[in-house]
Amino acid sequence: MDIRQLAPSELPALLALYAQLHPADAPLPPMAELQAIWQELLNNPRHRTWGVYVDDALVATCNITIIPNLTRGGSPFGLIENVVTDHDHRGHGYGKAVLQAAVAFGLSQGCYKVMLATSRKDPGTTAFYVAAGFDCHDKNAFVIRAPAAV
Repeated sequence: MDIRQLAPSELPALLALYAQLHPADAPLPPMAELQAIWQELLNNPRHRTWGVYVDDALVATCNITIIPNLTRGGSPFGLIENVVTDHDHRGHGYGKAVLQAAVAFGLSQGCYKVMLATSRKDPGTTAFYVAAGFDCHDKNAFVIRAPAAV
């Protein structure tokens, strides 16, 4: 197992994992637009996309963004998103390992907390995040989504 930040050329592998994250997601924009978004993310010093590789294949990923903050003594906080492990590689610790890399990055940046939210309601997902060190009783998450396009 190798854990590292994704390289610019790894967008197709990342998109393949994201297809497992949200199978019924809206269609993606053209590849040129996706590449521009990917480049913007890669150029952002407050953003990292981490990956776990097994035999040079990307099998798990998540990203973290460090958000500046004017409370908590000016300490930033980290927000983890898009956590996914390939269906064929679950149960081997890869998801936990990629989360640990993201959390370690956040703490190295002076974050006073690193948090994530999930839309999954099954007990297995909650158990996974708790086993990875997250506290499911510390905060409540509230979401407002953009209205669906008509």
